[in-house]
Amino acid sequence: MATTTRDNDEAEHQRGYWRWSKQDFLPEESFRSWNNYVFALSQTWLRFKDRLFSRSDDATETEELKKESEHDMKRCLNWWDLVWFGFGAVIGAGIFVLTGQEAHNHAGPAIVLSYVASGFSAMLSVFCYTEFAVEVPSAGGSFAYLRVELGDFVAFITAGNILLESVIGSAAVARSWTSYFTNLLNRPKNSLRIKTNLKEGYNLLDPIASGVLVIASVITIISTRKTSFLNWIASAINTAVIIFVIVAGFVHADTSNLSPFLPYGAKGVFQAAAIIYFAYGGFDSIATMAEETKKPSRDIPIGLVGSMSMITVIYCLMALSLSMMQKYTEIDTGAAFSIAFQSMGMKWAKYLVALGALKGMTTVLLVARLSQARYITHIARCHMIPPWFALVHPKTGTPINATLLITIASAIIAFFTGLDVLSGLISVSTLFVFMMISAALLVRRYYVREITPRENLVKLIIFLVLIIASSIGISAYWGLRPNGWFGYTVTVPVWFLATLGMSLFLTQQRVPRVWGVPLVPWLPSLSIATNIFLMGSLEYDAFIRFGVCTVAMLIYYFLFGLHATYDMAHQKEKLQSKVDHRETIKNEGP
Repeated sequence: MATTTRDNDEAEHQRGYWRWSKQDFLPEESFRSWNNYVFALSQTWLRFKDRLFSRSDDATETEELKKESEHDMKRCLNWWDLVWFGFGAVIGAGIFVLTGQEAHNHAGPAIVLSYVASGFSAMLSVFCYTEFAVEVPSAGGSFAYLRVELGDFVAFITAGNILLESVIGSAAVARSWTSYFTNLLNRPKNSLRIKTNLKEGYNLLDPIASGVLVIASVITIISTRKTSFLNWIASAINTAVIIFVIVAGFVHADTSNLSPFLPYGAKGVFQAAAIIYFAYGGFDSIATMAEETKKPSRDIPIGLVGSMSMITVIYCLMALSLSMMQKYTEIDTGAAFSIAFQSMGMKWAKYLVALGALKGMTTVLLVARLSQARYITHIARCHMIPPWFALVHPKTGTPINATLLITIASAIIAFFTGLDVLSGLISVSTLFVFMMISAALLVRRYYVREITPRENLVKLIIFLVLIIASSIGISAYWGLRPNGWFGYTVTVPVWFLATLGMSLFLTQQRVPRVWGVPLVPWLPSLSIATNIFLMGSLEYDAFIRFGVCTVAMLIYYFLFGLHATYDMAHQKEKLQSKVDHRETIKNEGP
């Protein structure tokens, strides 16, 4: 029997990478025939109850599920690579566009405080991600962390939303790449796009945007190590441009432009902070590279915390230099730095800023191809999408199938859809996932299955509900009564007392092995509050889109994902019982 099992394993690994059988796409019992599928649908509610409270564990996410890929990804990254991946993922065109826009419209010279506030909120999320990435070093990132602590259902809905937003976001960055490239060539706005008679917003075809996405994907498919090297070069050029902007800005600074410092008050500072928070987005990409990192316990904390700390300082210095170069009322909302340098007699700097933004967007696309493909790979390992997308190529050590899926989707959207349509699709998903990760961290610290007493679990749930509810109350009151104060006398004390109660009446059940978030439960609780607060500052349409995306995810989950994961879980249980039965017979003897 052992020989047969070994032969089967060897045969499995000898199968070619490029294969297209039904077994590779729909291996689960529920999809072997139409009758099986109908029966599975009739059992949907029972299966949902079975999987709703079914949680994974660290070993399953980091070891067992990797077998679904048949080959391991190559461990070729160190902390230096991750720091530069952090720069590449986060610093795009946003800093060049959003700074001037928000300084002019909402914050004035206090835009630097907006960057401090949003940077602080981002760092809270970074701490939570870092602990999970060290403890559960999986390519699945937030999807894997939520599966371990909150179960399949919550993990799929949250990760599915952020993945959809990532696809749309990549398409938007690619369209912006074409716009900046056109500007660098000093050509008319849409001269490099193909005009058609299609509906407005979809009538300017952009083959360059699609081409850039394809090229970025080919690079990431060939080698993660080579992608890292190219990211170093592009990020170094972008960093040089940023240093020039900061130094030149301070050389031409006029401190009188900083007065009045708070023209729109504290309200304007926080409104700007909610918008520029997205300039910090992308750091979670680093967590998905844990399987390719040589020493995750050492390299990931340095890469995540180190890169985000430096980026926060850089953003604040850039915001301050712009505020000192021009009066906030004179700052251009479209090309703030270019116009500011032009007013100083440095017209040539316009092209340097465009080059820096172009390089920034290039690295954002490179790192996004890497991280999104790894998200897809891990979701496929769990059979929530066909396991064919989980396969890792034996020679390149990269998930080619997953990369192709994400690239084709992004390239099609970028080819047809205008930037104004795509920019309107930035949703609440990112902040929602960050909030869920913070909540999952509290669950991880205070609850361990079969160890934590039931009464402590009940207390944990009550405290978590109060923290989230009071945070929603703070955010809602800010949106409805920005100049009021009475509502905060209720919501803020509730948040404080719930967090204090968790600290005093619950004992932490798990201590991080290597690196952990300090001041638990205070920092994760504060992260929940700040992310919900920033969510409340978004437009109403963002929540409508979030709801639509979530409904689409639910339909897919109940028609496919639920039954695939149910079959996978119970198939493993059957195999384990067979192994246990054989061991019992062997031990008992004849």
